[in-house]
Amino acid sequence: MDGSQITIAVDGMGGDYGLPVTVPATIQFLSRASHADCLLVGDEGPLDAALRAAKPNQAISSRIQIVHASESVGMDEAIAVALRGKKDSSMRRAIECVHDGRAQACVSAGNTGALMALSRMVLKTMDGIDRPAIAAQLPNVRGGATMVLDLGANVDCSAEHLLQFAIMGAALSSALDQSRRPSIGLLNIGEEIIKGNEVVKQAGELLRNSGLNFIGNVEGKDIFSGTVDVVVCDGFVGNVALKTSEGLASMLAQTLREEYGRGLVSKLGALVSLPVIQRIRRRMDHRRYNGASLVGLRGIVFKSHGSADQLAFQTALSRAAHAVERKLIHQIAQTLPEVRALAHHAQDQSLLQQQA
Repeated sequence: MDGSQITIAVDGMGGDYGLPVTVPATIQFLSRASHADCLLVGDEGPLDAALRAAKPNQAISSRIQIVHASESVGMDEAIAVALRGKKDSSMRRAIECVHDGRAQACVSAGNTGALMALSRMVLKTMDGIDRPAIAAQLPNVRGGATMVLDLGANVDCSAEHLLQFAIMGAALSSALDQSRRPSIGLLNIGEEIIKGNEVVKQAGELLRNSGLNFIGNVEGKDIFSGTVDVVVCDGFVGNVALKTSEGLASMLAQTLREEYGRGLVSKLGALVSLPVIQRIRRRMDHRRYNGASLVGLRGIVFKSHGSADQLAFQTALSRAAHAVERKLIHQIAQTLPEVRALAHHAQDQSLLQQQA
């Protein structure tokens, strides 16, 4: 492989479908990304067989290297098993490739909890970050995207954790979108300060004193309206919101197919409006937004949906490559001290208010 290329370590065995998705998706990604190489990590025998069956051309084959791992982490496997019982898993070896400098990013569709735990253990977190978060950009009606975190890594969070998510989200948004002061909203059941549970209320107080560009509480609809650049929430709420939006998009697509198939007039109407339908389908296709960053780590790790098909997994690979190109870790590391200083100020102000 050419050392000047971006190299991505791919957990070939992860996800609901494993090799039938990860291998073809890797080949498709490489056919469109001439600047990238891939390390396919997993059981060498099945991986080699899957590659031969996919029949990549010689140019692409030369940019793929198999890294053998004798074990894999199951989607419902306990985190403790992944950490201590499977030290030669494809997931762990892929992350170690980033740690050792063999790759600049890792992509896995495997067990989310195991991926986060292994990434924290192998790569460690950035200074001042207690818990890494899962962050992804979701499309909004303004034609852009809204950064949302956490999307499932941390179910139980304190107000301080939500403040840290805001800090990381601001740094990540600045790195990806080159926005100097991205706007931040705290996901809640209403915009009023008095609404929400105690953790959310305390987080709102910290954010108001933080010096970040905090515009206040936002509701679920604001994720897709583009009201703010970054939406902060705990992992339980974030994951429910994400899966709900995916389910809604799928339901709408299915409803359109059913209604346009009802009778000759409907079918003719579908034919006339086909270009519009295709554009709508493309804008709402969650597969084209697949790939969430595990932000807060000392290395780039992207989580693909476990049920990702080839298009979705290919998108995750592209997002990881983009993060490498934008020097994401370096940019976040540069931005983090500034916003962390703001966070310390917020905590001091909150303490003074309590004492008063």
